[in-house]
Amino acid sequence: MTTPDAAPSAINQAAPHASAITELLDVMWEHARHSSPRATTLSSAPQLRLMYVVDQENGIRMRTACQRLGSAAPTVTRMCDRLQALGFLQRLPSPDDGREITLQLTPTGKEHLHRIREQRDIMLHEAINAMPASQQHALATGLAALHHQLDATRRKDHRAPRSRPAA
Repeated sequence: MTTPDAAPSAINQAAPHASAITELLDVMWEHARHSSPRATTLSSAPQLRLMYVVDQENGIRMRTACQRLGSAAPTVTRMCDRLQALGFLQRLPSPDDGREITLQLTPTGKEHLHRIREQRDIMLHEAINAMPASQQHALATGLAALHHQLDATRRKDHRAPRSRPAA
């Protein structure tokens, strides 16, 4: 049983570790993305994030992608231009409103993401396999709980109405 005083201490220890791990993984994955012998075409980290968003929601509207990324439409449009030129993304008119644009990954884009994820998974498996079984179990339990909470927070944030500045 945990005491009320234990929770803040655990939070104070976990949050910096999670932040440091996120930054370390970003650096390691960026390095792997550029040094992989199978990497034939490079995309930037923001372009890759856009590809992840589109992969999660095939046919996502451009406006929704901008919201998910927290980026302005011109920025996302430029990323789409680059990804389309690389053959990773296609823009199509929305089936229910021809004025809106939807985004889809091409088979080439899906293969590019697959290669990046494969490289990432190899690095993670190697690191986790080097840990004792008890730490692997604790990590799996903690990460599953963190994933659940982050996803719930993200979903709540996307449903919340956006306040508009006064005119």
